[in-house]
Amino acid sequence: MGTLTSLPVAKVRRAREGMRLRVNSSALTGGIILALILVGAAAAPALYPGDPLDMAASPFIWPGTDPAYPLGTDMLGRDIAAGILHGARVSLLIGLVATLVSIAIGVTFGALAGFYGGRIDWALMRATELVQTIPPFLFALAIVAILQPSVPTIVIAIGLTAWPSLARLVRAEVLRLRNSDFVQASISVGASHRRIILLDILPNTFAPVIVSASILIASAILTESSLAFLGLGDPNVASWGGMVGAGREVLRTDWYVATLPGLAIVAAVLGLNLLGDGLNDLLDVRR
Repeated sequence: MGTLTSLPVAKVRRAREGMRLRVNSSALTGGIILALILVGAAAAPALYPGDPLDMAASPFIWPGTDPAYPLGTDMLGRDIAAGILHGARVSLLIGLVATLVSIAIGVTFGALAGFYGGRIDWALMRATELVQTIPPFLFALAIVAILQPSVPTIVIAIGLTAWPSLARLVRAEVLRLRNSDFVQASISVGASHRRIILLDILPNTFAPVIVSASILIASAILTESSLAFLGLGDPNVASWGGMVGAGREVLRTDWYVATLPGLAIVAAVLGLNLLGDGLNDLLDVRR
């Protein structure tokens, strides 16, 4: 009898171990891809100390034909490998800082709306819905076009358009935690609202915020690449989107000029999505 009852338990344990292995493999794969990109971005000044926008050689050197330029050159003789590595620094910087701006706004709105409720909740959620009615990319496009393209402008534009979904997520978590025992205990001993929000509630919302942050960074990289593709990137720095936009003019004859930086964008977004999926399952307490 004991053997019969132990069989379902063993199956459940094997299923759980299989799920953990799958989740860890997803997060591990995404982490490896991002680690490789970070290493390349960190090594860019040492490997290519010059300006990646300078003309380094003859135009249209195909990848693999010249050891000095392993990924070839574009129509202006710029080293594509140098552009990709230096562009990684710009794309990751914009993605990270823009995400931090979105997190600051979204967490503030969501925490205040969920904790206080009433008119404050109504006002903050209506402001959130107002921003959500505007397509994020068009909103960012308008901001960059008005303020002139530059890295700080792009960061502000992306940060101001990507926070509403995070605000709703944090609000839902705060509503769930507001009536919990440890929050009521803090209220009963006279703790201030600021202390309760900062020390009791927000630390328990870190898991979904971290998962959302990985997705927001990927979205920010795509948005920056799209803006640069349309000619609204910072002209003083190398970026993946700008390289793809420049290479589209010779896509039929020299496809590698646009394809190689495009693959870099795909790798970065794929790595962030895989990492986000893995973290979502690992940090989900219901699992």
